[in-house]
Order: sequence, then structure tokens, then C-alpha cells
Amino acid sequence: MCVTACADAWRGDGEVLAAAMGTCSTLGARLARLTFAPGLLTTDGGALLSRDPLPLGRPAGPAADATAEGWLPFRDHLWLVLHGRRHVMMGAAQLDRHGRSNISCIGDWSQPTAQLLGARGAPGNTIRNTTSYWIPRHTRRVFVDRVDMVSGVAATDAHDLRRVVTDLGVLDFDGPGRTLRLVSLHPGVTVEEVCDNTGFDLHVPGDGVRTTRHPTERELHLLRDVLDPDGLRAREVAE
Repeated sequence: MCVTACADAWRGDGEVLAAAMGTCSTLGARLARLTFAPGLLTTDGGALLSRDPLPLGRPAGPAADATAEGWLPFRDHLWLVLHGRRHVMMGAAQLDRHGRSNISCIGDWSQPTAQLLGARGAPGNTIRNTTSYWIPRHTRRVFVDRVDMVSGVAATDAHDLRRVVTDLGVLDFDGPGRTLRLVSLHPGVTVEEVCDNTGFDLHVPGDGVRTTRHPTERELHLLRDVLDPDGLRAREVAE
């Protein structure tokens, strides 16, 4: 369900590069390509644009021309970033109610308690590209009232932050003032559980919260037998 919730984030995007950072989000992009979003560009995790989405963790195969539809060196990738031709699904060490993200450091800037990746591509992603987030563990350590450093910008009319998928549910930024709103709950999860694991007042629609959709039989087949036959997704979220 986490994979299909990630996949649904790319609905309606057309021909853009799906850039995903994480197991379930990568599987989501490839599942979307195989089902409702055939125009998506997907890669082998490197510079190879794959003709068909590849099984996760496995090489493209001995005959690259049988699986490749294009070559995307880093300079061309950056052109896509600059011109907004990507929908990226990032991770975040911290995320606030407005969508500001932190992947750089935890604690005071002058003497942080933990050094992370650094801001890397997060500023350019969130300023130029449609951005969603995949958070494998929905906790107060991630969903914080104030991030320790702003690596990615907040949701605004000019910055398209679309979706946040977690192991508890799905959120978007259509709450008051472009803040996080609870959209759906995974089966067995309650609104109280999500709110208890969020470090700020999360907007919950007054007309109720739906249940995250179940994968179709075809999606389950593609996920289990084609895209992730080694079950790597269970390392992020146990079934």
C-alpha cells in the first residue's frame, strides 16, 4: 500500500522524469510507469533511461540496447532540474507543517549533534521541481514544529509540494495556509495515532479521512513478481 500510495503521487504528470530516493518510492515510480503513467521517464538508478522499469536491485542486463531508451548524463539531468521537468520524491530527516525539510544536520548549526547528507539537491528540487516525500517512519522526530536547518523550501503557490507518504498514511499541503493535511489512513491506523506521532497540530478534515486504496491484483503481481521479486521493500516497511 505504501508503494501504490507513492505511485499515485505521479498521476497526471505526463512526460517528466520520475526521480525517487528510497525503496518504496522507487518502486512506486516504476509501478506508475507500468500501469497508469506510461509517459514517465524512469532510470536504472543511474544514467540509463530504461525502456521498461527494471527489477529493483538488479542490473539492466547484458544487452543494454534491449532495455535502454536513452542516456541521461548528469549535465542533462541538471537541465531537467533547472527547467522543472522532474517530479522528485525525496526523504527527509525533519519536515515541518509548511513542508520545509531538513536533510543536513540535527541540532544547533554551530555545533550539531548529527551531521547528515548536507542540503545537496534539496533547494533546487523544491524550488524548481514538483516535490513529494516518502517517510518510512512517521514519528515526532521527523514531523517537527521547526526544522533545525531548511534544506528544502515550504509549499507556496510557486513551489509545488504535492504529497507526503508515510507508513501511517498520506498527507498533502492543502491545509490552512498551505500546511500539511491528513488525506488518508492506511488500514488499521487511526487519526489519533497519526496525530500522536506528529510534532505539531496536523490539519484533519472535518468530513473525515478516507482509507488509503488497496493495490489491485495487477499491481500486486507487478510489485511481487516483476519489480521487487527479492522483497527489498520489506526492509523499509514490513508487510
